[in-house]
Amino acid sequence: MSVVVSYQGEPGAFSSQAALQVFPDCELLPCRTFEDALAAVSDGAARYGMIPIDNSIAGRVADIHHLLPRSGLHIIGEHFLPIRFHLMAVEGATLATLKTVQSHIHALGQCRKIIRKLGLKAEVAADTAGSARQVAEAGDPTRAAIAPHIAAEVYGLNILMEDIEDEKHNTTRFVVLSKYPEFARQGSGKTVTTLIFQVRNLPAALYKALGGFATNGVNMTKLESYMVDGHFSATMFYSDVEGHPDDPALRRALDELAFFSKELKILGVYPAHEFRDSFPEPGE
Repeated sequence: MSVVVSYQGEPGAFSSQAALQVFPDCELLPCRTFEDALAAVSDGAARYGMIPIDNSIAGRVADIHHLLPRSGLHIIGEHFLPIRFHLMAVEGATLATLKTVQSHIHALGQCRKIIRKLGLKAEVAADTAGSARQVAEAGDPTRAAIAPHIAAEVYGLNILMEDIEDEKHNTTRFVVLSKYPEFARQGSGKTVTTLIFQVRNLPAALYKALGGFATNGVNMTKLESYMVDGHFSATMFYSDVEGHPDDPALRRALDELAFFSKELKILGVYPAHEFRDSFPEPGE
């Protein structure tokens, strides 16, 4: 029996592409919202969830940092997906017949050059895969969609132009979520630890809380803040650090963080994706 993986979006979405790359034989479970995708894992309808968390151009994915800690789920892996947009339309359509193009607002914004070059009217839609479905259903050769390659296969569209994104470094980072913790084994390779924490209400508390990472030589690759329940005085921090909690250096850093924090929770300890090896050093 194949493993079920939930994701937000329609069939043919980038999230479904990421899920198939990580779990080639999985059964995909498309969900309308991120909450639905997370709930599917919590309720047992899906074994794993494939959720986008960051994009190299658009930044963090809205709502995830709020939803993930409350979901009770655990991060057991990560996946980096290069984002490639394609211009697709129904059978018989050509670049000359096109008048409009539709897609998610971020996709349209990341393909401005080709849209302007072709003189197309851009129309904002809910998502990329849904745009492909709508174009297929309409059967209109004047309409096109900007969507991932897999969407053309799902909805029987022809790809008129490939890789039309303005920036070739466009990449989305996904996390693989599970109802049960599956911590990576110490010493099994490069590891990422994801955690959330809330510092005590003390002067310079954040500075002191993070000092342990610097003094112990632990690399923090991500640190973002978000408000708790809309209170300006209650701020949570979401962080990714390199290493395993059982590594002496990270253990000391976490002990120091815990001393200055009123709440600290590890969301996952998982293998670092090979894409991280291609990260340029700051300033390069």
